[in-house]
Amino acid sequence: MPKIVVVGSFVVGITFGVSRMPAVGETLIGDSFDLGPGGKGTNQAIGAARLDAQVNLLACVGDDIFADMALGIYKKEGLLLDHIHRMSNINTGVGVVTLMPDGKNWIIGDFGANFLMTPAHVDAAEALIAQSDIVMSQFEVPPETVVRAMELGRKHGAMTIWNPAPAKAVIPDLLANVDLLTPNETEVRILLGLAPDDPTPTLDLAQRLFALGVERIVVTKGKDGAQIVTSDGSEEIPAVEITPVDPTGAGDCFNAALAVALGQGKSLTEAVREGTYAGAYSATHLGVIDGLPTRRELDEFISKT
Repeated sequence: MPKIVVVGSFVVGITFGVSRMPAVGETLIGDSFDLGPGGKGTNQAIGAARLDAQVNLLACVGDDIFADMALGIYKKEGLLLDHIHRMSNINTGVGVVTLMPDGKNWIIGDFGANFLMTPAHVDAAEALIAQSDIVMSQFEVPPETVVRAMELGRKHGAMTIWNPAPAKAVIPDLLANVDLLTPNETEVRILLGLAPDDPTPTLDLAQRLFALGVERIVVTKGKDGAQIVTSDGSEEIPAVEITPVDPTGAGDCFNAALAVALGQGKSLTEAVREGTYAGAYSATHLGVIDGLPTRRELDEFISKT
């Protein structure tokens, strides 16, 4: 059972389905509604726990009813809660999504308590990190907090995995202690301060990231699978052929399965393959949490696909 510490976020997703966008000043009645837990840290932590890892999540929530939702689902999913911090006088992270029939959406988010997570919160979990196999984080908490998580993971010999989403250009120090970086094709460019569609080949970009301290890179490519880049070369892992229903959260599911497989001692190639199957499984289900497979569900999906 791999021991994984996730330093990440909790965000409530509030989604309205609408036939069109409203005009300024108009009240538009939607045709569907959904409210559910999310945030990359939460998604990845639950995903790893369902695949039989022992997961500790370090997260900050507010002092509202959404914090109660977070604690409830963490308990239900078997996450260890010693480092869930309930912050006063601030809201829990929330995102409001307006979803059109063609799949296009508009999102307004307030990360609230997530942005109050500090390196001191990570320091308080150092003993836990020292006992872990893997420390993983995303970019929905402050950069200095991610830096500290990667530093302590490296210090104590845990594998450090950073999923740099949502992407922004970063200072070089953030990458110095990252064993495995898992961006998508857009994020790998934004990290280096380039345009999202910059034509520079991914292999060239990887060399720049290696120079900043990153050990290995896995670039997720959606329907085109994933690309592993190391100092020894590059390897393409094909995608799993599916009919997608809802791709939201597939990247988080991929990262969760990748981390668990690596924690089990599998090679990077084997782990990325398992991650692609997990991401595909997620994309065939409606909703992020509902699309995170258990160990049995993922093994059955792999055997049948």
